[in-house]
Amino acid sequence: MKFSPLLDELIEQFKVLPSVGQKTAQRMAFHLLERNREGALKLSDALRNAMEHIQHCRQCRTFTESDLCDICASSKRQASGTVCVVESPQDVLAIEQTSQYQGLYFVLMGHLSPIDGIGPKDIGLDVFAGMLDDTDTQEVILATNSTVEGEATAHYIHQLCQEREIKTTRIAQGVPVGGELEYLDGSTLVHAFSGRREL
Repeated sequence: MKFSPLLDELIEQFKVLPSVGQKTAQRMAFHLLERNREGALKLSDALRNAMEHIQHCRQCRTFTESDLCDICASSKRQASGTVCVVESPQDVLAIEQTSQYQGLYFVLMGHLSPIDGIGPKDIGLDVFAGMLDDTDTQEVILATNSTVEGEATAHYIHQLCQEREIKTTRIAQGVPVGGELEYLDGSTLVHAFSGRREL
């Protein structure tokens, strides 16, 4: 069934969001039209404002409205000598919420994937190498995902650091807090054992 052209267009645009199919898009469109037109207009304004003003930080490549994000602009962070490499801005947010890390970041916006034609330059590793050459980085913390692609990316970055004699560490991976061993897969347990530390 075809709706009015504007309604069809609204439904179609909701489908650009991840995991939103035809039915979900229809529900969203009808909800906003029937119950929350004011909220929809605010959402529209926020989307336009974000798309027009949010850019990548010149140094770490996370999202910001400024040339440098607040983290990169912090002299305390710059003095730490550590850079944590992550795959996405969401990873930065997750780490920042722990309040445990006080260094800088570098956001890859993805991972190496030769099958998909994604090489080192596509995820900014040439920029990262330049950053290592131009700064006094003492340690690079690899916090890529523990997927095949994430591990390959971490290995590549480790080699870049080795060439420059920069210490590299990998975040520990394994048993989650509250997790039960019987429900974990073998790969997770292997990581847990290899990453064990003395108490």
